[in-house]
Amino acid sequence: MVPPPFILIKGINHEKLNLYRTRAAVVEKISSEKIRRKELIMAVNSQQTTDREAMGKIIDRYPPERRYILAIMQDLQKQFNYLPKEALQMTAEHVNAPMTVIFSMATFYKAFSLVPKGRVVLKTCDGTACHIKGSNIIIDEVYKILGIKPGETTPDGEFSLETVNCLGACALAPVLLANDRVYPKVTPAALREIIKEHRGQSDE
Repeated sequence: MVPPPFILIKGINHEKLNLYRTRAAVVEKISSEKIRRKELIMAVNSQQTTDREAMGKIIDRYPPERRYILAIMQDLQKQFNYLPKEALQMTAEHVNAPMTVIFSMATFYKAFSLVPKGRVVLKTCDGTACHIKGSNIIIDEVYKILGIKPGETTPDGEFSLETVNCLGACALAPVLLANDRVYPKVTPAALREIIKEHRGQSDE
């Protein structure tokens, strides 16, 4: 028995409606992704502009003389927690020096970094005294808590972990340095409190 014509028409319209809905959903998804990408690009560009302006202000504080290169780098490092390539190029132009000179200074001093560091830099001493007294346990504990190994930074940019050969405080081993603050005889429990103390704090 052949169904009435209006039933056939109703079925066809239902299929088309589903097809239209699927297409509309795909188009909406694509449009949303494009908007998100555009917003992300705009945010990145805005941040880059802000950073560039901050670099310029720092560099312009100093006369265009090569003897101020180190001071400029120190201020840039303090502001960004590392030395951005663009900042080094701007410094070179400001003091009329080759990039080779700027780069050699940036890589010579251990206080400088060419890669982004966390707001809080944790330095663990891995010298003989600290190693014997468990500095490796502290390094392992940092990985358990923050998920980073020496030379790495947390995705949120809050913490970095570094190891040094000696902090000159062997009697206090194992020693941890959080930015400029020294923590003696650190245990896993103490480490958790140190990280908790520094987490979310802004630079003064």
